[in-house]
Amino acid sequence: MESFNSTSLPHMASYADLVKLAHQNPNLSSLENLWEAYYTYWNNDVLATGIITFIAHELIYFGRCLPWIIADAMPGTFNRWRIQDHKPPPSFATQWSCTKYILAIHFIVELPLIVLFHPMMDLCGLKYTSPFPDLKTLATQLAIFFVVEDTYHYWLHRAFHWGPLYRSIHRIHHQYAAPFGLTAEYASPWETLLLGMGTIAPPLVMAHFTGNVHLVTVLAWMGLRQVQAIDCHSGYDFPWSLRRIFPFWGGADWHDDHHRYFVGNYSSSFRHWDILMGTIAGPKNGREKKRRD
Repeated sequence: MESFNSTSLPHMASYADLVKLAHQNPNLSSLENLWEAYYTYWNNDVLATGIITFIAHELIYFGRCLPWIIADAMPGTFNRWRIQDHKPPPSFATQWSCTKYILAIHFIVELPLIVLFHPMMDLCGLKYTSPFPDLKTLATQLAIFFVVEDTYHYWLHRAFHWGPLYRSIHRIHHQYAAPFGLTAEYASPWETLLLGMGTIAPPLVMAHFTGNVHLVTVLAWMGLRQVQAIDCHSGYDFPWSLRRIFPFWGGADWHDDHHRYFVGNYSSSFRHWDILMGTIAGPKNGREKKRRD
């Protein structure tokens, strides 16, 4: 990224120096100036993209899991909203065991893929220089990504419940019949890779055909997708949960039934594919299925 004229940069410029120089550009917002300064500071676009993507992923994942960890630690206060309230919340030992596995997946599987993301961006024409996309473009593309990923997730997840694929790939994710927030990414490396393609491929494909997708949009999309996945594994259904506002939204009660009854409710965000294909889990589909209590 050639953000600044190299002759204007002080020798061994600090990030603060670059920020001051960046703010000299009146055509950019403060966030765009900081973005430019960040890439110039690292002077290595692959490294800069990898760092900001991985740090954002970790902060959002464990930051969003924290409220659910606190809720699980206070059953006297929050148990009334637990979906499977007949079961005790996960213990600290269970939460810690899950965390260690998640960290291993993040560093061993996801980190190398994140490092490779910038070359894929360049190949597909995904932008990462200023200016940022306008809000209308951002919102439209995020909506498209949610719909496309949900379709991909439904059919692949349904395939994962076919005997051989379940035993070799998906069984790990079903270790917990009563999921909790941290279990959102508790999966085998192959499942992490294959389902992750549903998150990252839509922006890359759109960038290839339109040339109008920005890394900021991808980071927002990845963050929202993480929050959605964690919340639907939380095990809690509050009166203010999103699914009570938008009936087409899946939510925790929808995905919790998938873990509880083992089959059905394969979609990630919405309900329409399961309704259309007759794969609603449990008694909500009109016939009782075997419970995994």
